[in-house]
Amino acid sequence: MPTLRPERTEAQVRIDLAAAYRLAAQRGWDDTVYTHLSAAVPGEPGVYLINRFGARFDEITASSLVKVNTGGEVVDGSGSRVNPSGFAIHGAVHTARPDVECVMHLHTATGVALAMLPGGLQSTSQWAMRLHGRLGRHGYEGLAFGADEQARLAANLGQLDGVILENHGPLMVGRTVAEAWMLMYLLDRAAQAQLSAMATCGGRVQVVSDELAALTYRQWVGDGSERDGDIEWPALLRGLDATDPSYRH
Repeated sequence: MPTLRPERTEAQVRIDLAAAYRLAAQRGWDDTVYTHLSAAVPGEPGVYLINRFGARFDEITASSLVKVNTGGEVVDGSGSRVNPSGFAIHGAVHTARPDVECVMHLHTATGVALAMLPGGLQSTSQWAMRLHGRLGRHGYEGLAFGADEQARLAANLGQLDGVILENHGPLMVGRTVAEAWMLMYLLDRAAQAQLSAMATCGGRVQVVSDELAALTYRQWVGDGSERDGDIEWPALLRGLDATDPSYRH
């Protein structure tokens, strides 16, 4: 039976989200001042935290995160500027998926390369098998995200762990910031391994059967009492605290 978890506080979510930005920057997942990680504010339905437009990932702190609503309005009185695409993508997902705390959308070179492949992520590694059957796809429609496309994006995500925005990049969600970050990490590792193998063998790679991939997925998630990130996140935070704990402020 899943373990009961204590209610999260805004302060905890802010620290975790700031840490996620810093950890993403460490791994080269940033795209100058573009792309976003967001997290729902506990106890405030329809309100989430996101980075101020123009800030680098390695500058983000818990207190610098901007509070916005899914209607695209800054609601913390700061008057901070937020990238409109952040509202469009993240607002659409937070509206459709109130069950998730965190939404991550990146433009990593590996993620964008994966988004160019018609076959997407294949069951070529254990990392990939954690995401077997858990990734949707959303066709590229240009830079604009109007209401119609937001609805299509939400439908393509459904109740999955993420969606590949074709010719654009990956989007992952999680019930905690830690879970979303770890799922993005697994996707990035799986994509790197697949793309590296494809580059060295003319695109032909060994793919396991759907049955075996499904079994591996079930073994990985177990009974759901332990989420991705439960074990890894404290270790990742210890690493940040040892080098630069300023993300907590």
